[in-house]
Amino acid sequence: MKLLRVGTAGAERPALLDADGTLRDLSDLVPDIDGALLADDAALDRIRAAAGAGELPVLDGTGLRIGPPLGRIGKIVCIGLNYHDHARETGVEPPSEPVVFLKAPDTVVGPDDTVLVPRGSRKTDWEVELAVVIGRTARYLESAEEGLACVAGYAVAHDVSEREFQIERGGTWDKGKNCETFNPLGPWLVTADEVPDPQALGLKLWVNGELKQDGTTADQIFPVGEVVRYLSRFMTLHPGDVVNTGTPAGVAMGHPEPKPYLRAGDVVELEIDGLGRQRQELKDA
Repeated sequence: MKLLRVGTAGAERPALLDADGTLRDLSDLVPDIDGALLADDAALDRIRAAAGAGELPVLDGTGLRIGPPLGRIGKIVCIGLNYHDHARETGVEPPSEPVVFLKAPDTVVGPDDTVLVPRGSRKTDWEVELAVVIGRTARYLESAEEGLACVAGYAVAHDVSEREFQIERGGTWDKGKNCETFNPLGPWLVTADEVPDPQALGLKLWVNGELKQDGTTADQIFPVGEVVRYLSRFMTLHPGDVVNTGTPAGVAMGHPEPKPYLRAGDVVELEIDGLGRQRQELKDA
């Protein structure tokens, strides 16, 4: 299923995009798309049955904002340097263990919402990423297969980053990762049954119409199941948590000087095979 949330920010309603591309209202079946729903197999089965029977009312999508496809996100755990080609372009050895950092849930915006360039920023960068949405509690898992079994679905994430804040201002990466609007998510949460192999997805990103990133999740150093297993040894992942699994080569930081960092007025578009497309215009904060 392709689950999504539509409406004004803070007042989104749950919806489904059916196989014919028709937007369907889920408000009579579930209160929201969130961790509680993703952990409830019976509720998900009711949605599937209603969709299959053609019982869901049609929503007019004209002028309707698409919000983040997941509400009440618990935490966002991010994996850095998780593609071989991205490690090469940044001039570092591939990590022997996943590089882990956190993003606050309040960085999340809709897939087509405005992204704000922080005040004082000189190095705002783009990163298309596969987001993994957790549907079962992951705690001290023993195998990558167990990790995959905890995944409810997948989405497109844009891990916007300010490299000067991240790398040159001391401390951890957090300052460059948690600026407002720095995690557009969506348009859809695609349930795991529609993504038979998360290691066979193409990722692309354009800036002002120019292709900048063109990668595949097959190049991930630590695949999805292993990432979830690994994280479960250090923290408990709960339904409604999100894991951003890293970005392929082609970020601004990896370009020769002068590096083409983002500025107000730029337009970023990104997509992942089967998971939909985002488009953001940048403005000054």
